[in-house]
Amino acid sequence: MSQPVLQVVVGSTRPGRKGLAVARWVQQLAQQHGGFDVELVDLAEVALPVFDEPNHPRLQQYTHQHTRDWSAVVARADAYVFVTPEYNHSFPASLKNALDYLNVEWADKAAGLVSYGGVSAGLRAATALKPVLTSLRMVPVVEAATIPFFAQFLTEDGEFQPNEQLTAGGNGMLDELLRLTTALLPLRRPVAEPAATATAG
Repeated sequence: MSQPVLQVVVGSTRPGRKGLAVARWVQQLAQQHGGFDVELVDLAEVALPVFDEPNHPRLQQYTHQHTRDWSAVVARADAYVFVTPEYNHSFPASLKNALDYLNVEWADKAAGLVSYGGVSAGLRAATALKPVLTSLRMVPVVEAATIPFFAQFLTEDGEFQPNEQLTAGGNGMLDELLRLTTALLPLRRPVAEPAATATAG
């Protein structure tokens, strides 16, 4: 049986961002965890315009190729880790925009949060993100990796090198993601048509 697919989503798209280095660490940690097939999804590469579909996403009546492409990416995942910085006590508009594009594709899947920032460790961004995820019927896990003063973990080459506490937090998040993903899979299986009842002759 194939493993569930976990997508690590880079929420920041701005030039000079550090979130890609953090996301690559999460990707490597998830690969070492061994419970998932892991994909890195960089919203800067996806390059969605500001939401421009005329129909509500729940209808899946997409008129643009970029939306159909984004739908296909998100639909193949069974769980997500959203890597987000904190912008003005919230998460980036690029991540909100990417979430708003779709509806059905997100539903009944577990989501982990990795936030980074200064003294707040991006916690206000994570707090703002959780109700958005639940409104899309995702299930955020309690376990998370929150990274305070994240610049101290960056090498001169720009790689992210966590301490033991961050690694332990990340592994705890992945354990819970796998547990919830396993539990949620039956909710996304097609419902079998009821068998026709025989009528008396």
